[in-house]
Parts: sequence; structure tokens; C-alpha cells
Amino acid sequence: MGLPKIYRKRYMPNETVLLKDDEILRLDEDVLVTKWNVLHPKTQFSHGVSCYFLKKGYKISKFLNENEELVYYYCDIIDTKFDESENVFTFTDLLADVIIYENGFVKVVDLAEIADALEDGSIGTAEVQKALRQLNALLELIYGGRLPELLGFIETEDME
Repeated sequence: MGLPKIYRKRYMPNETVLLKDDEILRLDEDVLVTKWNVLHPKTQFSHGVSCYFLKKGYKISKFLNENEELVYYYCDIIDTKFDESENVFTFTDLLADVIIYENGFVKVVDLAEIADALEDGSIGTAEVQKALRQLNALLELIYGGRLPELLGFIETEDME
């Protein structure tokens, strides 16, 4: 059947985008690892590698600048759907995110977006509950010193 197509679905803005240029480096029942270039030019970073934890509900990305230097790690809380008949993954961004800087500082962001989306009806209570539970699980791993286990999937993948 070949490699699957990958879609990113977002609530804010409301869009679904085919990530047609992402290169799949690894795919098994637990993880999907891709390398990519930004869809829209950014001054701070230009490309990176991402690991989708298919059963855990989060994606960790390593954002790099043009000099191959780490800008930060960005963790998206996601919902994963796989359509076997179409061979398509759809990853829905559940809005909450975690940024991890090289010095180890951890910043949780975009929680107000969850409240806004719930208020305007873009997402439902079930999605908010899922997002918060998955965010909590990820933070427990990070604060529990297990981040290197998660980063191993994107640190060992060759970017070339």
C-alpha cells in the first residue's frame, strides 16, 4: 500500500492541510517520525523532525534553524485518526502545547485557546478532557525526568 498520507487538522484557524512534503523516516505501531520544512517561512526556524506518539496523544518536534541549531522542542497535544482504507493519518491539534528550551525550561502555552474554542463551540467537552489528560501525562513524563526517552526518537534520526 505504500507510505500513508499525513494531514494536520487545526481548530484555530479551522483548517486541514495535507503535509505532502513531510518525509516519513520511521513508522511502526507506536510512532511516526517525519522530517519537514516549514510550510510558511519563519525567521527563527526553517525545518525539523517530529515524532508522533500514535497511542499517547502527543507529537514532539525538534525545531532547527538554517545552521542546524536547536531552537526548541515543541510538543503538540493531538488526536490521532488512521483511515486504513485510504492509508491516511489525520492528526488534530488539540490546542494545548508545551515548549521545551535547550536550557530545560518548560513552558505550557495556548491553554486560553482551549477555553476560547470551547466557548465558541469549535471543540466539545470530550476533546477538552482528552487534551487536558494527555497534557497532564506528557508533563508528568517531562517533570519525571523521562524527556530523554521521548527525544530519543528525534535525536537519533538522521536529518540529512
